[in-house]
Amino acid sequence: MDQITLGLDPLPKKTRKEVFLDEMNQVVPWATLVALIQPHARGVHQVLGGRPPFPIETMLRIHCLQLWWNLSDPAMEEELHERPLYRRFVGLEGAARMPDETTILRFRHLLEKQQLAPQVLATINAGLAQQGLILKTGTVVDATIIAAPSSTKNKDGERDPEMHQTKKGNQWHFGMKAHIGVDADSGLVHSVLGTAANVNDVTQAAGLLHGEETDAWGDAGYQGVDKRDEFEDSKLRWEVAMRPGKRRLLDPGSELDRLLDKAEKLKASIRAKVEHPFRLIKQQFGYVKVRYRGLEKNTARLTMLFALGNLWMARRQILETQG
Repeated sequence: MDQITLGLDPLPKKTRKEVFLDEMNQVVPWATLVALIQPHARGVHQVLGGRPPFPIETMLRIHCLQLWWNLSDPAMEEELHERPLYRRFVGLEGAARMPDETTILRFRHLLEKQQLAPQVLATINAGLAQQGLILKTGTVVDATIIAAPSSTKNKDGERDPEMHQTKKGNQWHFGMKAHIGVDADSGLVHSVLGTAANVNDVTQAAGLLHGEETDAWGDAGYQGVDKRDEFEDSKLRWEVAMRPGKRRLLDPGSELDRLLDKAEKLKASIRAKVEHPFRLIKQQFGYVKVRYRGLEKNTARLTMLFALGNLWMARRQILETQG
């Protein structure tokens, strides 16, 4: 039997999406990011035919929604019309008009053209460092493959020329690689590079370091990194995993081999922190396949994702600091 509510609305319950947006609304430094973008945004909306432009913060919030739910520009426009929660988050509740997909696209192009994504990552990390969340004494490096469409059934009749295929294990993959450098203590990302999938991990190691670390960790794909020319005079100490085939040959009956195996487990426990940002980007934010053609656009999107992912991973400490 249905209960009678006497005309009153049922008790409100916050959904997981509402909780997520409430927390991100508190931890994202909106004012600082708007100040970063504002000087580059002058005159961008003049083509709107005299209509007042939407505030930079509104467009930035819309862009964040796109990243968090992996939405295209047309899909983002539709979501703004359909979801009161999104309109409230971006500050357009009760507004007479909404940004169309072209306006959303122009803002994204602004971030890409001015190469603002790395600056956003640096700005967010600077705030986290001030709160003592990034120590900069050690870095863990790793890379993951982001798939790209391998079909040639498109207008040009060819694959994206900037993407390539590579073999991992016994399986071939086509796409790009996201290389990241992660703080060994907190697991927060401080460096992001995008390359074709066939680029060897070890060649990008130098670009993933910030220069202040004393130790660096990598998996077996970084074997020989300390012998490369860029680290010839470096005092950095590399801790690279033993190759799996060599580790399987360790004798459990040998005391030395047992110590070597224990050392590998210790190194693996430190390297595990680099997997957390990858899980966040792929599983929570759904970015398992590139959205655009070319490396530049996709790398910019990945950099923004990792920057916002840092805030998500550190949200509890930030909220505690805010009281």
